[in-house]
Amino acid sequence: MSTFVGIPRIPTAAPSEEMDPRDARAVRMAVSVLLDYPGDDFEAKLSAVEEALAGLPEPASSALASFVAHARGAGLRAMQTTYVETFDQRRRCALGLTYYTHGDTRGRGQAILAFKEVLRRAGFEMEREELPDHLPVVLEFAAFDETGTAEALLRSNREGIEVIRTALRAAHSPYAPLLEALVATLPEPDEETIRGFRRLISQGPPTELVGVGDLAATPFPTSDTTMGR
Repeated sequence: MSTFVGIPRIPTAAPSEEMDPRDARAVRMAVSVLLDYPGDDFEAKLSAVEEALAGLPEPASSALASFVAHARGAGLRAMQTTYVETFDQRRRCALGLTYYTHGDTRGRGQAILAFKEVLRRAGFEMEREELPDHLPVVLEFAAFDETGTAEALLRSNREGIEVIRTALRAAHSPYAPLLEALVATLPEPDEETIRGFRRLISQGPPTELVGVGDLAATPFPTSDTTMGR
């Protein structure tokens, strides 16, 4: 049976200490900036993240440095092409988190509105064109939020984050280190999350899927994928 992405191995044991909240917010801001579509200000974004690397903890700093080095070597146009091919043309790498919880169903619209309401109640005003469940938007929110709301939002959508991460790793995408840096700010997934993740990658997002054929035709290999760090 075809899978959404490759079945992962059981993750490693949880780390003894979680990342300091201030460091986590800084890492999430860096990932948010670099996970956006690379526009004319991409070089400035790379420089800003590079300047912040020395103050960020491992393994996030090395992951971010790896992406910055690749992006500089590839150049803006190549990164723009890679971005579109990765996030706009592959559903398994979609950055809209509600896709993984609701698929392409009518219920997804309500879920997107719920994201918007959560951000609004936390005082986060949308000034971007993207939908509120767009991962870079959520990470920008997480970079400034100190109420725990953004943390809960990320943890409740962990399965989708792990699907994106697994898909990028399996495809050897230059964007994979950004998801590695993000996951370094989160605790190891609990058993419920692991079960949900396995169910999602084996069955795909819930009901009314659009484009199942292209997923089934090009499944990711299973040998290199894992939820463990």
